[in-house]
Amino acid sequence: MRYWWVNQNQTHRQEIEGGYLWSPKRSANSARNPFYESMREVAPGDLIFSFVDTRIVAIGIAASYCYESPKPLEFGRIGMNWERVGWRVRVRFTRLRHQIRPKEHIDLLRGSLPRRYSPLRPNGDGLQSVYLTEVPAIMAELLVQLIGPEASEIVAVAQRANGEISAQVGTEGVFFAACAVSFMAFPYIYLFYGRKQSPSWELPDTVGQCQALPDS
Repeated sequence: MRYWWVNQNQTHRQEIEGGYLWSPKRSANSARNPFYESMREVAPGDLIFSFVDTRIVAIGIAASYCYESPKPLEFGRIGMNWERVGWRVRVRFTRLRHQIRPKEHIDLLRGSLPRRYSPLRPNGDGLQSVYLTEVPAIMAELLVQLIGPEASEIVAVAQRANGEISAQVGTEGVFFAACAVSFMAFPYIYLFYGRKQSPSWELPDTVGQCQALPDS
């Protein structure tokens, strides 16, 4: 599980209520933007802190990978210079009752700020040039502690979701590995067992042949 921080001053109502994140693919000058590129790294089960107007107002759990999507109609005139097609991630947001101001806790948080692409200045002020950026696990843990039990409950849900995803991937991995081993072993089984024990054994005539569809 990875941890993300999203600045949503302009679009927090639409995104939190709609259950998604959306960003352009590039900046207005067509340059690559690391905070838009971050959208492509989000995975289901990741935890997302929503920062709005100096406070963390919600925590979300990513419910999808990133995919192409038109700019949401509900944005209206927000971001008039943004691209028409951008990146979107589905997110299950929970609004917080205890909405902390990170600036008030910057003495505790300062040492955990990421060295690159930090969402906060060393004095605790937010960087509005940041949209989505990854934060270290230690910073996420401190934020959860500051927010309290409701944040811990959301983290527990995210951890269970990650466990289910890992179990599913593990089962599929075993299945495909078994298929691959069987496929690779087949010629040797035939050579060292089939020919010795059953010299006349052959594949059915229909194997590897296309069957013509009946005339309509």
